[in-house]
Amino acid sequence: MINKDTEIYCSFAKEAGNTGCRLMNTSFYYYGLNKIYKSFSIDSIEEAVNSVRTLGIKGFAITMPFKMEVLKYVDTTDAIVSQVGAANTVINEDGRLLAYNTDAYAAKTYLDRYDNRKTLYIVGNGGYAKAVKSAAIEWKMPIRSISIESITRKNFNDIGDIRDSIIYNCTPIDIESSVNKSNDFINCLVTTNTGKELATLQASKQYRMYTGLEFPF
Repeated sequence: MINKDTEIYCSFAKEAGNTGCRLMNTSFYYYGLNKIYKSFSIDSIEEAVNSVRTLGIKGFAITMPFKMEVLKYVDTTDAIVSQVGAANTVINEDGRLLAYNTDAYAAKTYLDRYDNRKTLYIVGNGGYAKAVKSAAIEWKMPIRSISIESITRKNFNDIGDIRDSIIYNCTPIDIESSVNKSNDFINCLVTTNTGKELATLQASKQYRMYTGLEFPF
């Protein structure tokens, strides 16, 4: 039952979705926790962060396009956020906002399934792309033969020419139809199979931060 002691968690995005609500509220219910999760559509991440401080919201997720801008309004960042330059998770510890990045964890976990002797093409240059690049640098560290290339607006049309590589889409655009079938394709969009799995992986890390409990896969 929601009452005065219920802890509130949320996500902030340009356009709110239901994935985080489904994953987190189901998992809170699984353990019988007095917590709820709500996604919000926002225009200003500064105003959203101010509301967190005012209302005592315990933690929140951030999606595109606010993952870099949010760093202006938090109090502390962990080592990964400092390295990546973007955050997707913030914890409110007695009024101090601590920023983390669970996208990098999810990306590395997912990339570990692939042959890192192939060239990795990262599509995009926003906060999520930065997290994936950081994860790729740490990916199977003893073997350093991986080549990491970036696809941005400047060379976007090159996607169709890529062969026998790994292409990781870090944009909100569905580019699958442009990708040659010889490639391994990883799509961050939550409407795709890979996107759903990546969302679950990063949410599992967030959930441990929010509750100290293992995410109930």
